[in-house]
Amino acid sequence: MARVSDDELLQLAHILGQKLHAKGWMLATAESCTGGWVAQVVTAIPGSSAWFDRGFVTYSNRAKQEMLGVNPATLEAHGAVSEETVKEMAAGALAKSAAQISVAISGIAGPGGGSEKKPIGTVCIGWDTAGASPHSTTCRLSGDREEIRSRAVAAALRGLIELIE
Repeated sequence: MARVSDDELLQLAHILGQKLHAKGWMLATAESCTGGWVAQVVTAIPGSSAWFDRGFVTYSNRAKQEMLGVNPATLEAHGAVSEETVKEMAAGALAKSAAQISVAISGIAGPGGGSEKKPIGTVCIGWDTAGASPHSTTCRLSGDREEIRSRAVAAALRGLIELIE
């Protein structure tokens, strides 16, 4: 299995940008295991400054707390890779930006770090929009580190597009 191609990611980002621009919305991202890849893909689209506000790369738990306001009790109870955490990350990205929509990603891309409860390929994605409650999903993605990360980026972008529609 190959990773999601750059062309496919750029196509998703282009569609997302058109939908955000049509609504007059700005996007904020909060990324852990993808290390800013969503932000990189959307800023590769010419004119994205009209619909992309900012991205947060919060790899450590401390960064999640300091930059996004994730509650230490959430991290303690559920871990960084949890739907509870990504919901708080998405809400924090909205609160600390001028965006109307956000996405957050936290996962275990490997090759180490997995457990029986949260194996390698476990990725949680959360989305939030102004005036609504955040929602989330947990994906079980296969492949090596690069494949898992690219699939997480694609899932995040597809989720944003669906949320806007």
